Amino acid sequence: MRKYLLLFSAALVLALCFSSCNPLTNFEKSLMYGRWVDGTEYYRFDIDGTGATWDTGDDVSESEAQEFTWSLEGADLTIIHILEVGGAVPKAYTMKTLTATTLEFEDYTGKVFSYTKAD
Repeated sequence: MRKYLLLFSAALVLALCFSSCNPLTNFEKSLMYGRWVDGTEYYRFDIDGTGATWDTGDDVSESEAQEFTWSLEGADLTIIHILEVGGAVPKAYTMKTLTATTLEFEDYTGKVFSYTKAD
């Protein structure tokens, strides 16, 4: 019995050591603020957790943009698109890169979305 307790304790210590937060997955939320662009597609992330997206290729301007709310916890980016007819569409992403000039996140299918700072 003592042998099993020792083995269990060692396993618990190892699990706690390997489950600590990885500093590479903690992204600085303030780097999100502002406008981001990829071709004709734009995202604007505001400091209050709101934002908007539009595509000038579809003849949609920022004043006609689709609004959303967003949050970034570690590497988990959640964007909840607010529909004009009511309701909301949540989308979950994994942040890959976030710098002062580059924004990259991935959806559950493995598609990576890349943007550069427009402001």
